[in-house]
Amino acid sequence: MNFTVLVKGRQYDRTGVMYLGDTEVWRTSTAEPTPYGIRWVWLKDMTPFLSLWKERQIIIFDLENVVNDVYTGILNTTLTATFFKGPAQVGRQAPADRIIPITERTGSAGEPSQFTFPEQNATSTVSFPRNVNRAVFSVDVKGQGDEEFWWSNVPQSAVHTFEDEYGTYSGYSPWREVQILIDGQLAGVSWPFPVIYTGGVVPHLHRPIVGIQAFDLREQEIDITPWLPLLCDGNKHSFTIKIVGLVDDGTSSATLSSTTESSWYVTGKIFLWLDDEGSITSGIVGNASAGYPTIKFSQSITQNSSGGNETLDYNIAVSRSFSINSIVVTQYGQGIAKWSQSLSYSNIGRIYAKGYGNLNTFDITGSAEAIAPGITYSTSYSYPLFCNNTATYAPEGNLTLWAVLDQGLNLEVMGDAVFPTGLAAFATDYSPEYQGSVLNTWRNSTANYYRPADNSYSTGVGKTRQVFSFSGLVGDDAVPSAPTLLYYRDVSAYNDTITDDLVEVAEGPVCYSK
Repeated sequence: MNFTVLVKGRQYDRTGVMYLGDTEVWRTSTAEPTPYGIRWVWLKDMTPFLSLWKERQIIIFDLENVVNDVYTGILNTTLTATFFKGPAQVGRQAPADRIIPITERTGSAGEPSQFTFPEQNATSTVSFPRNVNRAVFSVDVKGQGDEEFWWSNVPQSAVHTFEDEYGTYSGYSPWREVQILIDGQLAGVSWPFPVIYTGGVVPHLHRPIVGIQAFDLREQEIDITPWLPLLCDGNKHSFTIKIVGLVDDGTSSATLSSTTESSWYVTGKIFLWLDDEGSITSGIVGNASAGYPTIKFSQSITQNSSGGNETLDYNIAVSRSFSINSIVVTQYGQGIAKWSQSLSYSNIGRIYAKGYGNLNTFDITGSAEAIAPGITYSTSYSYPLFCNNTATYAPEGNLTLWAVLDQGLNLEVMGDAVFPTGLAAFATDYSPEYQGSVLNTWRNSTANYYRPADNSYSTGVGKTRQVFSFSGLVGDDAVPSAPTLLYYRDVSAYNDTITDDLVEVAEGPVCYSK
């Protein structure tokens, strides 16, 4: 898919979601426009959804916008598809034979099929074909409202700490867990990447280099092959997506919450690979090793001489492991199917300046592995983030924002991934033997913003540098080689203008500077 947009004027960033029928296939967002106008293009590989494209579909691209006397940016959009004739492959395997949506299923009415959590119970009841040999669940979530900046929310006990000055903070802590449940049993988790959209924190942090994943939200893969002996029994089964944060005692302990603030937009889907018609998958579902996360929590508040709250400091660390081993019998015999995850989180946070300053030193690290007959998949990742931002209101109501933002994404994928790894672009000319990929990117930006009380205009300036590298891994899954650099880019911008741009592709550098 090629999504090209032209816009000028004033506008907020907007969310775009594409569906084929009831199945979400892409979640994106928009750049915030400038008075002189901007244009951007995003290419989205739809190969994982090949089975949907083989059938007649209702295509829904939902891109809501508000245009009035103040917000004048009209999004002029073009969405096109390009089809290629040839062997289709995602990672080391063919695309799934069937995809089951876990959505609200309103596509037949031309409506997006997402659940809104916690306002809705995000549950679908479905039945599987009986001849499945592999199943992978993917979940797509996007926080809005009080959950858009969930990573900077405060502990639940502290939401009213700065009520007299700043007002109420959003709560349930700056940690979130997306839980996938099958018939009420935990089957895996996803700790979301802290996506910051083009209006986030300070708009000029993202001009013209947008936040990581802002134009293409990556979905977490959760292998549910170990559940096939249950799911292939011919009966209907429920799949639930639930999001939780933390509740705390205000001093030294915290536990999982049962809900979050409003609102999360949530969908899921299940990718299925099938044996021959008439085959029936069976086996024994093992006991999942889940339990509760290990949570460490501390919090303190300082006050000024008049008794007003001045600062809030908190320290949160969470770790979680999950695994399940089952015996699965398919057309090709009996084997062990395993899914395991290990995750850790830390955030040292401070709210200062009577609530008008917010600082987070944040990191998520994780790893996951799937093993089944003929299938291996593993991933490891980290999401570091540092953000320090302030808001200042003059007595007459003028607003000044300032922020420094450091954010990274480090991702390694080995084996039979559901979604494209990026290696296909290099297989023909260099080596078709890559078993995995390594993606590392980091961006540093500072920005300020000014808006008068009457909201008649806004102005600001930002400075951003982003470094991106992509490498291939050869060798077996257990002992991959050192990464082979395939693509590298180092780009800087100041005041809406690209100032430096270095690109290296495979073994030969191609350099651009401006």
